[in-house]
Amino acid sequence: MTKIKDRIVFITGANRGIGKALVKAALDQGAKKVYAAARDTAKIDDLGDKRVVKIKLDINGKAQREAAVKQAADTQVLINNAGIATSGSGVTTPMEDIERDMKTNYFGTLAAMRAFLPVLQKNKPAAIANVCSIASFVNFPPFGGYSASKAALFSITQGARIELAGQGIAVHSICPGPIDTDMARGIDMEKTSAEDTAQAIIKALEAGEPDIFPDKGGREMFELWSKNYRDLEASVADMMKQDQAA
Repeated sequence: MTKIKDRIVFITGANRGIGKALVKAALDQGAKKVYAAARDTAKIDDLGDKRVVKIKLDINGKAQREAAVKQAADTQVLINNAGIATSGSGVTTPMEDIERDMKTNYFGTLAAMRAFLPVLQKNKPAAIANVCSIASFVNFPPFGGYSASKAALFSITQGARIELAGQGIAVHSICPGPIDTDMARGIDMEKTSAEDTAQAIIKALEAGEPDIFPDKGGREMFELWSKNYRDLEASVADMMKQDQAA
């Protein structure tokens, strides 16, 4: 179980969407302190709560990662939420767009994990929770590079879980489906609110779920994948055909 009450939590990408909602959800659960990190601290809402500490952090920047680790050396729970989503096919999108998704969503998150690992090892019991995506399990062609980057992140999350097992550091993946955030504004699907998603994530962390599917859409897609992964691929292909016909 990854307790949040009376613990010190560090959340990246805390300026909007799921990250912003996670700050509030952690506070509501009784977190002792929440480090809210983003590239622009002016865009972080501290909710008028003295337990919130704003930190400037671009996870792609080594100097900023090192400064964040130094400032937040008491972190016990690291939630890696920062990410980007470039629209476009993995086959036809310019390579620099694919590389940008991989740089932030995979390499940046991995770098943040590695930077905070010594801190977490000192502050055990500790936890790492990486916000992956249901796109970790199936590639959505309109977001081909994003999907690939999240698949890579899910894989390294599994590896970290295996490697850190028994060391007092729990490792969780968080795999949302369609969530009502700025990032998903152009996606025409039923969406779960960021607030409900964040509450479900905190509840699942406390329950000790290794892989968290916090919304109805994501759970349904994962259940389909679990029965036969090709069925989920076929479902996405059908959605693509319907969009093209509309």
